Amino acid sequence: MKKTNNTTSGFLSQLPKNIFSGFVVSLIALPLGLGLALASEAPPISGVIASVVGGIIVSIFGGSKVTITGPGNGLVVVLLGAITTLANGDLYQGYIFTLAAIICSGALMIIIGQLRLGILSDFFPSSAIQGMLAAIGISIFAKQFHVMLANTSIKGDTISLLTDIPHSISLLFKPEYSAIAALVGVVSLLIMFFYGKIRNKYFQLVPAPMWIVLIAVGLSYYYEFFSSAPYPIDDSLLVQIPNDVFSNFPTPDFSLILDFKFIGVVIAITLISSIESLLSIKAVDKLDPLKRRSNINKDLTALGIASIVSGFLGGLNVVTVIARSSVNVNNGGTNRTSNFFHAVFLILFVVLFQDQLKRIPLTALAAILVYTGYKLAAPKNLKIVAKIGKEQLIIFFATIIATITTNLITGILIGILTTIIIHFILNKSVLFFIRNLFKPNVLMFKEGFNDTYFVSIKNFSSFLNYSRLKRKLDTIPENQDAIIDFSLCDFVDYTVQESLLGYQETFKRKGGSFEITGLDIHGTSSEHPLAIRSLIPFSKKIKIGAKSNLTKRQKDLQNIANNFSWKYDPKKDHDVSGLHDFVFFKTKKINYLNNSIYDSKSIFRISDTEFSEGEFIARTLVRTTIMTIKLKTEVPKFTLDKEGLLEFIYKFSGFKDILISGHPDFSKRFFLLGEKPEKIKLFFTNELVLFLESNPYYHIECNGSYLLVMRKERLASIKEIKALLDYGTRLEKVISSIQYEELLLKSPKIKS
Repeated sequence: MKKTNNTTSGFLSQLPKNIFSGFVVSLIALPLGLGLALASEAPPISGVIASVVGGIIVSIFGGSKVTITGPGNGLVVVLLGAITTLANGDLYQGYIFTLAAIICSGALMIIIGQLRLGILSDFFPSSAIQGMLAAIGISIFAKQFHVMLANTSIKGDTISLLTDIPHSISLLFKPEYSAIAALVGVVSLLIMFFYGKIRNKYFQLVPAPMWIVLIAVGLSYYYEFFSSAPYPIDDSLLVQIPNDVFSNFPTPDFSLILDFKFIGVVIAITLISSIESLLSIKAVDKLDPLKRRSNINKDLTALGIASIVSGFLGGLNVVTVIARSSVNVNNGGTNRTSNFFHAVFLILFVVLFQDQLKRIPLTALAAILVYTGYKLAAPKNLKIVAKIGKEQLIIFFATIIATITTNLITGILIGILTTIIIHFILNKSVLFFIRNLFKPNVLMFKEGFNDTYFVSIKNFSSFLNYSRLKRKLDTIPENQDAIIDFSLCDFVDYTVQESLLGYQETFKRKGGSFEITGLDIHGTSSEHPLAIRSLIPFSKKIKIGAKSNLTKRQKDLQNIANNFSWKYDPKKDHDVSGLHDFVFFKTKKINYLNNSIYDSKSIFRISDTEFSEGEFIARTLVRTTIMTIKLKTEVPKFTLDKEGLLEFIYKFSGFKDILISGHPDFSKRFFLLGEKPEKIKLFFTNELVLFLESNPYYHIECNGSYLLVMRKERLASIKEIKALLDYGTRLEKVISSIQYEELLLKSPKIKS
């Protein structure tokens, strides 16, 4: 009962913040809803209906906490194509056909959500998605630029609309042209561009789209009350809203439900709705101040229900939208009630300010969409993709060109196909992918000592099989430690690495750690940290260990070295002769050391090492992190391990455990092995035994002059390396304090 009261109290205390946030979001949602509907050739009110229905239904049934729903930018191209082509140019008939497609798409989204198929979003390459969004932005820009300049007569595909831009600009200089309407559009665009540069807190209280609406409506009142001249903007360039919004809802027409063109529209709407919503949900989860994770499949179900209701009421389909969701978070929205109140305020605006809405020029709304299109296809996005790698640029442009010249479904399929072909080329093998595509390639287990989750990936990891890795990662509590090891993986693509960044941020926020190891041995095609990594050499492979191409783990290692005023060398060192003096490496073939941290006197050295066990079919490759410590004096050779199955086998094979008198607990916990037991017993003083008993277990060997210290036969995480460094430096101090030569002199019975 007490917990329920606390929950209710917390909900009520947060209500004012969510009401305010919902109000601010509604100021953006109103002009955007009108604009997106107009861009789709749908009645303006249909965009507002989608926002209202989405806000109410998704706030009740959804699985997200701070997302805002409504019509999305990505659907403009699909809806525009549907409305203009399904009825062969009859826009109203095309609109009611499209409403039926929206309803069918909503039903499909419910099925996707109920079957927990939200994971399908992971099968789209990142560069192809970025190319698709850029293509949508270019299409929106091409269409709305003409409307912004008061030229609503130009029609055609995206390419022809782009080439006609100079013509629309030239019309501005003709005396009979609607110059004032065009001026409103241009000024509105300038407001969108420069709004963020005005750092006045009172000015920033009103979002840029609402400033545009207020100025445009204010202009109409100026001509009505203060000017003798007639209002210079023609009625055809103003928003058209029926007098009674809540009556005469259009009836969706399902007569084309078996038509292939109609089915294509349904699939396109579902595909883009799902992708746009899933991308937005993931992005907004990162912004949530309470670090909550959305139930994606529950959200897809709610969005499907909302789209069905919206379609029957004459509204557009409902998706999760990133821009309005970001505004919600930034204005203090903490739960789903902000989405609900944004819908309530939209209803009030439509009921109370119908006359004012009809005074908004289409050119002003078009300017908002021109800016939106520009942001989706901004040149800086191209620059970002180019930095990742030239192959990503090819995927990006292939998707854009295919989307613009055909349709969104074909465009994304071309992007996927291009990605697969490029992966084949980079790996110089088609069979490598075909042979390993359906093989299990992810092994995960929990290490008992410190509850660390270790995940090892082999063969390849790309968007094609990322879902396997994601399923494992989603089961790890975000307040625990996870190590993701790619040392057995021949190929890792950009999509996988970008997705893992989200896990790193989430684990860091919730108190856990998420470390990626094993990528530093791969070659890359660019210096970007997320560039494709492959063990198969690229034609122009970036040199492994180049300073500009260090992985996050390597940069962290460099920081550790800097903090101790030590040195860090990421390059491979094939001089490993000293390691063969240790028992652990006597029967192993050591390939190289790399990622070495060492002090100026070369007393301590922590390195990653690659070695192999066995030969031919039984040959296995292992990478692990070791520490070597140079001793000041000669000490007896020994091997110290934890008591376990391996040590039982040693005993069975005739190797005798050396027992330290006076320390029965130590002898039970550790297996001590060496050729000169009496000298070893003398060396293991009370101080050394106490240190070993009171610290975490490590495998320790001594070859007389050096110590070898290691924990697991795998690469260590940064957290584990710091622990190893602390352990090793303290162990060296304890051993340095042992006066071994004096102890020998005092024990004449021990022969040298």
